[in-house]
Amino acid sequence: MPQTPHIERHFTGSETVRDVVIGMSDGLTVPFALAAGLSGAINTTSIIVTAGLAEITAGSIAMGLGGYLAAKSDAEHYFSERVIEESEVSEKPDAEASEVTEVFQSYGLTPEECKPVVDALRKRPQAWIDFMMRFELGLTKPDPKRALVSAVTIAGAYIAGGFIPLGPYIVLSTASAALKVSVIITLFALAAFGYVKGRFTGAPPLRSAIQTTVVGGLAAAAAFMIARAIS
Repeated sequence: MPQTPHIERHFTGSETVRDVVIGMSDGLTVPFALAAGLSGAINTTSIIVTAGLAEITAGSIAMGLGGYLAAKSDAEHYFSERVIEESEVSEKPDAEASEVTEVFQSYGLTPEECKPVVDALRKRPQAWIDFMMRFELGLTKPDPKRALVSAVTIAGAYIAGGFIPLGPYIVLSTASAALKVSVIITLFALAAFGYVKGRFTGAPPLRSAIQTTVVGGLAAAAAFMIARAIS
């Protein structure tokens, strides 16, 4: 009988989702808090829109730069650790071989079962170093484009998120009316964002939507109260 081919489907975009979550969550909450805080002191929306656009611009640049530097730091850490591992494999092969055995034993293999694999790795220094980086240190080789992609993703998500709560202030002329619409739209956006995030990550979409709405709503409310107190 013909057999159905086994196809594995795993989500592999966790880093991108993380960047989108970071940018979008901040983009939804910070401009909302700024606009809502100013709504208590200013009734016309033109100044609020100008301040909101300035904040979105500055915030997206700052968030994107933070993502870029974080990714660059991860890459630098990986390569510095790899240099150390290369020297240890070269200068202390027996000690490194013992560490490989310990890794396999943590998965339930006996020393006798480990020995052929350890011997094979000792004949392949680069593969041996790759193994130690992944299974001893828990580090994977970073994508050379990761820093730029992370910066653009976070900044873009921040801009997209920022225009959602600011949109009503662009359309409506009075701040009090725009604030009410902004609250509703922001909560709806948080729920939709949480639902989509759950679909991508494999989490229950409804639970993810509720969780994102509650957490994001509380963050926006706290930021709003601080902004209102200051204004």
